[in-house]
Amino acid sequence: MEAQKTDDAHVRVRALTMAYGDFVVQRNLEFDVQRGRIFILMGDSGCGKSTLLRHMIGLRRPAQGDVFYEGESFWGADEARRSELQRRFGVLYQSGALWSSMTLAENVELPLSEYTKFTAAERRETAALKLALVGLAGFEEFYPSEISGGMQKRAGLARAMALDPDILFFDEPSAGLDPLSSRRLDELILELRDNLGTTFIVVTHELASIFTIADDAVFLDAEARTMTARGDPRWLREHCEVPKVREFLNRGEHKAAPAAPEVRA
Repeated sequence: MEAQKTDDAHVRVRALTMAYGDFVVQRNLEFDVQRGRIFILMGDSGCGKSTLLRHMIGLRRPAQGDVFYEGESFWGADEARRSELQRRFGVLYQSGALWSSMTLAENVELPLSEYTKFTAAERRETAALKLALVGLAGFEEFYPSEISGGMQKRAGLARAMALDPDILFFDEPSAGLDPLSSRRLDELILELRDNLGTTFIVVTHELASIFTIADDAVFLDAEARTMTARGDPRWLREHCEVPKVREFLNRGEHKAAPAAPEVRA
């Protein structure tokens, strides 16, 4: 499958193969992510979506291939340069990964303490701003255990945004959320994309989120062990030539059975 190429590609994945020893998870992955778009990594459980995300953020080296950020090879760079590139990423993990012993403000301040020379007052001000951006103004002194799961996800997003990243990576952001909280998180992602121009790369299998936020997507097939579709999920749902992709995107779309005829005495 030929990768779509654009002049505005923020991220390029080229000839990427992921493996654990001799076991190949996915092979020959090729796709571009345009700047300021929401790109979905989708597929059934066990296909390698989260593994691909880990390869893209530098937590695992690919067996073959590379990831390019604004044309620069990530895995071809030395360790120091990879660390610099990683500071341009923000990551929201499935659990939110907040430190339970820290307040929300302290959680957001953590990367600022490690990677900036901000004063304590500047860190505090930045944390308050990021929390306000995700709708958590006034919750700076709350601990994670004192807020809902949806609010914890938003606090995790605030921390991911602490260093003003160019790219935000999300791993199953709706996992564990009720439908209303999931919808609010989707709306927040759209708002951040529109207002900040941030590029999002999101791992999810949730159809409601996929159809709400996606600009583009790639489908990873666990059996074929490669990508079998690429494009807007709304178009793929109706027109993709791969039956498995259409089935995945039409889950739950069953027509109601015709009503039984009325029996008259």
